[in-house]
Amino acid sequence: MPSPPENSSWSAASWRKFPAAQQPDWPDADALKQAEARLSTLPPLVFAGEARLLTAQLAEVVDGNAFLLQAGDCAESFAEFTADSIRDKLKIILQMAVALTYAAGVPVVKLGRIAGQFAKPRSADTERVGEVELPSFRGHMVNDEAFDVEARTPDPARLVAAYQQSASTLNLLRAFTKGGFADLSQVHLWNQQFVASSAEGQRYERIASEIDRALRFMAACGIDLGAEESLHEVDFFTSHEALVLPYEECLTRQDSITGDWYDCSAHMVWVGDRTRQLDGAHLEFLSGIHNPVGAKIGPSCSPREAVAICDRLNPDRVPGRLTLITRFGAERIADVLPPIVRAVEAEGHPVVWTCDPMHGNTFTSESGRKTRRFEEILAELRSFFDVHREEGTWPGGLHIELTGDDVTECLGGAEEILEVDLEARYTTACDPRLNGRQALDLAFRVAEFLRS
Repeated sequence: MPSPPENSSWSAASWRKFPAAQQPDWPDADALKQAEARLSTLPPLVFAGEARLLTAQLAEVVDGNAFLLQAGDCAESFAEFTADSIRDKLKIILQMAVALTYAAGVPVVKLGRIAGQFAKPRSADTERVGEVELPSFRGHMVNDEAFDVEARTPDPARLVAAYQQSASTLNLLRAFTKGGFADLSQVHLWNQQFVASSAEGQRYERIASEIDRALRFMAACGIDLGAEESLHEVDFFTSHEALVLPYEECLTRQDSITGDWYDCSAHMVWVGDRTRQLDGAHLEFLSGIHNPVGAKIGPSCSPREAVAICDRLNPDRVPGRLTLITRFGAERIADVLPPIVRAVEAEGHPVVWTCDPMHGNTFTSESGRKTRRFEEILAELRSFFDVHREEGTWPGGLHIELTGDDVTECLGGAEEILEVDLEARYTTACDPRLNGRQALDLAFRVAEFLRS
C-alpha cells in the first residue's frame, strides 16, 4: 500500500513551530516536561500494523464496499471507569454493527471513540458562575469538571493518567473482541436489559434469532463454523480527537518495519472543526503520521478549504488515509454539503465521507442542559444520504456520541424522552449522548437509508 509522502521538515515536534489552537494553559512548565518525559518512555498503545489494517478497511469504505461506524463517549471519564461501562459501550456498538450489516448487507468497520477521548475543545477559555470565573473544563486529560480553582487548574499528571486508563481500556477491548465475547453465537448476550425491553431491542432480537438459524443451517450443511475466524472475533479499532498535542507527540513512534512514523495513541486520530486551520499545528502534526486520519468540517468550511485540507493530509490520494467528518446541522447540510462533495471529488481525492449528526444539532434546553433532538439527528443523516445519492458518491459512515448507560441526555427517539426527563439521568461530562435504545433505533434507520 502506498504511503503519504515523506516531508523532510516534519517531525513529531514540528507542530510546535505553528500556532496551536485549543491548548491548555499549563501553569507548571516543569511538571509538563516531566509528564512528557514519562510518556515518551512508555510502550505504544497501538501498533503500526493495526493502523495499516484500518487504512485497508477504510479503503473498502471509499470504494463503497463497506460502511464505517465510529461511536463512543463524548468525553471519557476518570471517575466512571469500570469494566462494565466499557463492556456496555462495546455491546451497543456491536449491536449497531449487526443491525447495519444484516439489514444493509455491507461489512461494518467498527471504530470506537474510546481509549483516548479525554480532551474537548471549548468555545471559551473560561466560564463564569455568579461572580466566579474559572478555566473551562477541557476533559479529564487536562482538568476536572468540579467548579473550583484546584479542579480547573490544568494538571500535566493527567496526561499520564489518561495513558494508563487508555492502556487498561485497550487491554479489555482486545480481550472482549478476540476472546469470545464478540463471537456471533453470543449475539443475544449483547442486548442489555433496558434495551431488550424496548421496541428496538425486540427488533434486534428478531435479527439475532435469524442469525442463530443461519448459523445452524450452515453447520447442518457441513460448514466448519469453528474454522471461520470472522464468526468468532471482530476487528475493533480506537480513535480520538488529537487535541492535546504534547500527548500525541510523546506517543508518536517510528515503525521498525517501514520506518514510517505513527501516532501510537490510537489507530485513527482526527482534527476538529475548531482546530483544522491550514497553517495550524494540528494539521501539521497529522500531515506527517501514517495512521488513517480524519478532519471534521462544519458550516464555516468552504469547498476550497475542504480541498486544501485533503491536499494537506493526503496529497498522494491514498485510499483509506483520510476521512472527512461532516457536521453541518439538519437545517444547513442540504445547502453546504453538495458543493464540498463536488469540489473534493473533482480533485480526485478518495475520502471516506461520514456524517456526525450530533454536534451541529446541539442546543441548550430551558432547564439549562445541553441536549440534542433525535429527530434532528435523523434529519441530518437523511439529508447526508440524499446528497450523496444525488452526487453519485458513497455515504460511507456514521460518527456519533453514545453510551451504554440508560441516560436521558438526548430528546426524543422511540422512547420519547422529553425536556422534563433530562434531569432524571443526565451524567455526561460534556456533551449529550444517545442511550442504547436511541443508538440502536438510529442504526436501524441508517440501515434503511443504506438499502435505498
